[in-house]
Amino acid sequence: MAEAIRRGYDRRDRANMAPTIAYFQALLAEHPGHPVLMYEVGGAYDTAGQEETARSYYERALALDLDGDVLRRCLCQYASTLRWLGELDESLAVLDRARREFPDSDSVRVFRALTLNDAQRPDEAVAELLTVVTGHAEVTDLGRWTVGLRGLAQWLADGRPA
Repeated sequence: MAEAIRRGYDRRDRANMAPTIAYFQALLAEHPGHPVLMYEVGGAYDTAGQEETARSYYERALALDLDGDVLRRCLCQYASTLRWLGELDESLAVLDRARREFPDSDSVRVFRALTLNDAQRPDEAVAELLTVVTGHAEVTDLGRWTVGLRGLAQWLADGRPA
């Protein structure tokens, strides 16, 4: 199955997702109810800008008990779709679940920052992004500012306490 999924991505053309959608739909027809394929079909629709359709596939995939990395990716993409649909509270709820299940995930933090920004909560969004960046200070030139920026991230996340 992993090889078949990889082939679908190798052939993907983001400017014309119809063949990719058809490919993953055909795989799903061969393996009805397969949670990873349900997620992949959702992702193909999502990339094509068909968020409502993507949403239904993500919801079905989540109901089929995804786990591990695929679950993390599905939660991020589902939350992003909800954000694009303007359902910011629902997006944050999905990302809160993702953060509980994957507390060290940078991708969860980044998608959460995007939703927080759209929800007019810029301090929390910046705090999330600073947490990601300072978590990888060794590959940046932040150097001695890392500790201070971590403190700033916490201060922003805490609502700028006096």
